Amino acid sequence: MLNIAVFGPPGAGKGTQAKKLAQEYKLSYISTGDILRQEIAQQTAIGLEAKSIIEAGHLVSDEMIVQIIEKHIDMHPNFNGILFDGFPRTYTQAYILDGLLIKMNTKLSCLLSLEVPKDVLIKRMSLRAKKENRSDDKIDIIENRLNEYDNKTVPVIDFFKEQKKFYSIDGTGEIEEVFSRLTTTIESILSQTLLNVVFIGPPGAGKGTQAKKIAEKFDLMYVSTGELIRKEIANKTEIGKIAEEYYNSGNIVPDDLAIRLIEKIILKNKNIKGFIFKGFPSTLVQAYILSGLMKKNETSISLVIEMKTSILQSIKRLTKRSKTAKARIYDMDTDTIIHRLELYEQRTANVLEFYRKQDKILTFNGDMDVETLFGQISETIEKSFKAIRK
Repeated sequence: MLNIAVFGPPGAGKGTQAKKLAQEYKLSYISTGDILRQEIAQQTAIGLEAKSIIEAGHLVSDEMIVQIIEKHIDMHPNFNGILFDGFPRTYTQAYILDGLLIKMNTKLSCLLSLEVPKDVLIKRMSLRAKKENRSDDKIDIIENRLNEYDNKTVPVIDFFKEQKKFYSIDGTGEIEEVFSRLTTTIESILSQTLLNVVFIGPPGAGKGTQAKKIAEKFDLMYVSTGELIRKEIANKTEIGKIAEEYYNSGNIVPDDLAIRLIEKIILKNKNIKGFIFKGFPSTLVQAYILSGLMKKNETSISLVIEMKTSILQSIKRLTKRSKTAKARIYDMDTDTIIHRLELYEQRTANVLEFYRKQDKILTFNGDMDVETLFGQISETIEKSFKAIRK
């Protein structure tokens, strides 16, 4: 989810640019001023309360601001993210924004601050006063508004600088020039979004083959819990000794072992484009664990590739593999193969439902030949990645 706050002094053009950005990236546009005026015009309960406060010469409270923002979000649930125009304006509101987004299980992607020299701002607002007859654009009021902005917003800037989410944008020039600077910055931020894919499917579906090819094509880190565990067993490590009995019988290795191995890989590979996970998660508990691991590292699962194949096809493929150098111990007899397929059916339905509710599953027929299937998965992932980063 792409969440942007457009920031800047009065006259910087943030309203114009914010609306263009919201349209470009299909974001829900939130201007607290616009929403408040709508509430007053529609004479809602919030609007009537706000009107009485404003007419008494007071500022609307942060609590009321939160109410109108939450109401707007509830009324527009289907969006790619949110664009906040003119919010937050104060240090307190910066914390409020963080809290609102945490409640939605998301976070601010960036705060884009339009920087315009004071003399240019005064000139712009003076011209606007003549054209639109705006009472708040008289010269003495302009000076006060700019001074108030400077006094209140420095702490906000520092707040987001500490989070490394503050981006200063030259707000001078034509509208399209400024817009181009903003979109260039956003595209740069989006390109840093990790792309994480889970490959899921029954034993023998070919997910390992496809996962490795996709990891290579998109320059992602391939993570197979099976390979990690086999390496631990071969090296006779502490984890390997514990895992060996489970592994040889075709059973799932205890979660705490898998977690330790996956977390080690994530911590060792910080400067990458994302991860391909094969063989994990295989249970609902593991799906929650992986979500936690991703969130801990400020990322999430982007897509889940489900590869379907028939039981007969799985048995044929695994039996064939047992006669090659790639054979696994659990490929050697039909009873163990069937046991693994039964485990998959029993445990993975809940995993698929977990990701289906998040609308992250893409399903493919694993019976196709390798290259045709690879072409289909590649094309679909490429489109999905563009959508995710848009």
